[in-house]
Amino acid sequence: MTKVATCLWFDGQAEEAARLYTSLVPDSRIDTVNRAAADNPSTQKGDVLTVEFTVGGHDLIALNGGPDFQFNEAISLSVLCEDQAEVDRLWSSLILGGGEPSQCGWLKDKFGVSWQVVPTMLWELIEGPASPRVMQAVMKMIKLDIAELKAAAEGK
Repeated sequence: MTKVATCLWFDGQAEEAARLYTSLVPDSRIDTVNRAAADNPSTQKGDVLTVEFTVGGHDLIALNGGPDFQFNEAISLSVLCEDQAEVDRLWSSLILGGGEPSQCGWLKDKFGVSWQVVPTMLWELIEGPASPRVMQAVMKMIKLDIAELKAAAEGK
């Protein structure tokens, strides 16, 4: 683990979430599954308490902390995708089983974690002279579509 890692609070699904996330992005792995040494307010002795894992080189901790806190859009995991096939694959996998699409490439997975599934080339288009047209296109999209973004950049 690095010195700073993102901690995600789950209600009993920490290991399931970590396994899903690590299955979707290259350079991902489960590092450590820690079990509760004793009963505590959120887990029983022997239950999974935390999972230390890496997604795309980013260290995370999944904590089975109980039902007290829920995820919201104030924090999200952003994944850069090389092509439309990767955008489509990640999008479909993350909303599978109860996730919800949102606007501008954002979605919530079945655990309530917000994600941004973003084509790498978007940043080039946003920094270029066609930025206003590209941003208008992004604001109208649910899942980002590379062909439509390029068309907007070209004024089509």
